[in-house]
Amino acid sequence: MDLNGKVAVVTGAGRGIGRAIAEKLAEHGAKVVIADVGIDNAVNVAEAINDDGHEAEPIAVDVTRQSSVDRMARGAMARFGQLDILINNAGIIGARGWETRGRPNERDWDTVYAVNVKGVANATRAVSVLMRKRKYGKIINIASVAGRQGAPGNPPYNISKAGVISLTQATALELAPFNINVNAICPGLLWTPMWERIATRQTKYDSASQGLTPRKAFERVVAERIPLGREQTPEDIGNLVVFLASDLSENITGQAINVNGGSRMD
Repeated sequence: MDLNGKVAVVTGAGRGIGRAIAEKLAEHGAKVVIADVGIDNAVNVAEAINDDGHEAEPIAVDVTRQSSVDRMARGAMARFGQLDILINNAGIIGARGWETRGRPNERDWDTVYAVNVKGVANATRAVSVLMRKRKYGKIINIASVAGRQGAPGNPPYNISKAGVISLTQATALELAPFNINVNAICPGLLWTPMWERIATRQTKYDSASQGLTPRKAFERVVAERIPLGREQTPEDIGNLVVFLASDLSENITGQAINVNGGSRMD
């Protein structure tokens, strides 16, 4: 899949899934903007990609603020002259200290919505204005298997990811006349810094996980939920992003595609 000549912006690209997505896009020829609220992480990822012979530019962004996202888009245009691909990956699972709480509080609800839903809308608004002018674009939103099925424990996160799926469909319809494809990916269970914190919380509040290390708690969940019997990886998500960002996906829009080892099949 050839992405040479394309420019991609990846939010939340400073670590985890976002970093793997950025690296995969670069491997396939795209120039990549590493956008993250933590500029030090963004710089580290960009430097690693540049050291591998590709092109990347770090940019600080707070997706909850439209002005910050607008600056991100302007900075990407100033550096590379065009924007072809947007990956809305930035996301959180709760407000600061969420893993110490047995139940989400009001700050969790507000903060998760601001980043996971409004942040996607903000970045899409800023970048799609530029894509409309060229009548070309690929927007890929990172949702979650949690958006497919409600579950106890962390409803703010589940609901936010269901919102990302719905927003993907609405945006796909809005932007289709401008030849812009909009899709979502629903990752399953991946051992990332986020899931490590989830597993740490489970060892405190989930009786089945008490006494286990966070990694063992994660492996228990994988064994229980994944028919293929193995965890997913950030690289799995990056591979699908590359396909959806390529011209091979020109007739795919408004879809939410699972990468979950069979844990959900709808």
